[in-house]
Order: sequence, then structure tokens, then C-alpha cells
Amino acid sequence: MPLYKINKGKIDQIKERPFKLERDIQNLFESNLNTIMGLDLVKSEFSIKNKRIDSLAFDSQSKAFIIIEYKREKNISVIDQGFTYLSLMLENKADFIVEYNESMKNQLKRDDVDWSQTRVVFVSPSFTDNQKLATNFKDIAIELWEVKRYENESISISPIKKTKSAESIKPITQQNKGLKAVQDEIKVYTEDDHLSRPIEEIKELYENVRDKILALADNLEIQPQKLYIAIKSDKRNFVYIHLQKKNLRLWLNTKWGELNEPKGIARDVSNTGHYGYGDYEIDMKDDSQLEYILSLIKEILLKEK
Repeated sequence: MPLYKINKGKIDQIKERPFKLERDIQNLFESNLNTIMGLDLVKSEFSIKNKRIDSLAFDSQSKAFIIIEYKREKNISVIDQGFTYLSLMLENKADFIVEYNESMKNQLKRDDVDWSQTRVVFVSPSFTDNQKLATNFKDIAIELWEVKRYENESISISPIKKTKSAESIKPITQQNKGLKAVQDEIKVYTEDDHLSRPIEEIKELYENVRDKILALADNLEIQPQKLYIAIKSDKRNFVYIHLQKKNLRLWLNTKWGELNEPKGIARDVSNTGHYGYGDYEIDMKDDSQLEYILSLIKEILLKEK
């Protein structure tokens, strides 16, 4: 999609300024990895078993390692390379733990990592239709992110989203022993995984809450995780929803005391273990307080602008 700037009432197209080297893309992402993806950079150019990983990152929310590969050219097989890296990590977990502890000056243990949430991210100025089609599975742990640079030093970064009709990759991976081993250990969670627990009334309540939150801004999307469904903006996850059998539990990602909450329906969990991030915990059994809760969420979104 072309970009334009307004010049005295008329629009001028902003021309793309392509990256000359893959390293330019890598430097951009590694210098801004937390802002772009919410990840911590563990190691640049991490080598293991005669393979070189461009960027090894860690997702502190899902407690998982993320492998990032940068490509300036289109002639790559993202599926083959992606599963190769996933298999490499799962077969050499101790090496990744050691690298994290040495680079981050921390003591991460094997059980501290959720290996099922491992994923590979490919970053490129563009992907072919075949590459997008090859990764259009709802449960594949491979992501595509497009990045473009323009003449006015603007950057556009956008993950390629799966289509709503995306099917499961399991029927394909079951035919290959190596792919099956990877797919059996790694789990990409969907809304359906969470909707199997609650009673019908809570399912309907969740769908109503979800739709109302997503309607608050154009840049919001859901990200199902192992223990919750996050709703995120361009910058971060700001609401976490845990579907229980007879109620919803929400966590609002802001520090306690930062919201105007006169009804006092939220619980302070700043010093209590809970899923996701944020100090405000709210239980919902029906939609009687929905509009009030939406007003609290709007307040969080306004703080981000």
C-alpha cells in the first residue's frame, strides 16, 4: 500500500527506500525489539550445531524463546527453514538456557521456559503469495513480518495475519516424522482452546466483551496464549482475559492507583501472583458492569496516545 504526504492540499507519494542489506533490517529490529515485538534480545548471531540464528529473543510474557530471521530476498522456503530451527531448539534446550543465562546475567532454569510456545519469525520487506499461503495455518509456530523503509525515514512494520478460514497444519505434519515431533511439542493456542471450558452463558459473555473491546480502536487484536486471551494494541497487551467455567477474570495492564475506579469493583493484585500483567483484577459473571469496565479500558488506551 503506497504512502502519501500532504503538500499544500495535494498529496505526494512517499517513495520506498529499500534496505540494501539484510543486516540493516537486523540492526533496526535488534535496536528496537522490545518496542516492535515486546521481546528481549538475548543474542545476535547465535551459532549452534553449525547453524546461525540471526536474533535469539525471549518473550517474558509467554516464557518462551523466539528465533528471528531476516530476509531481503524472496527466494526462501519459510516452512522448511522454520521447522528446521524449531527442531534445532527443541533438541538443544540446554544450549539456549546457557546462552540466556550468560547473555542476560540471569539464572533461567529449563522448567522456567514454556517450550510449547517457541516460535520462529521471518522478517522481510515482502513475502510472496506462496510464502503467505504456506504459513496460513492457525496452529503453525511460524510468523511473517513485513518491514518497509521510506524516503522520509518512516518505517512500516506489519505482521502477516492468518485468515479466519485458516486450517490446522496437523494433517500435513503427521505424514513426516520430524515435523510431527516438532508439532506435537509446540502448541499454538486459539480461541477455541479457551472456549471449551466455560458454560454457554460465559462463552456468550466473552464474545460480547471481546467484541466491545475490539470496537474501542482500529488497531486492536486478540492474541490467545496458553493461560489467557490477550487483547493488544500496536504497543502492548493491555487486557488479559481468563475464561473460567462460570465467570470471566480480567486483568487490566496498568499500575494500581492509575485508574479512576470509583465503584471499586477491581481487586489490587500488585503483590499477588496472577496471569498476564497489570494490577487490576476484575471478575465478570454477566454484562451488568460491562460499560463501566469499558470506560476503564478506554482510560488505559488514552494513556498510550
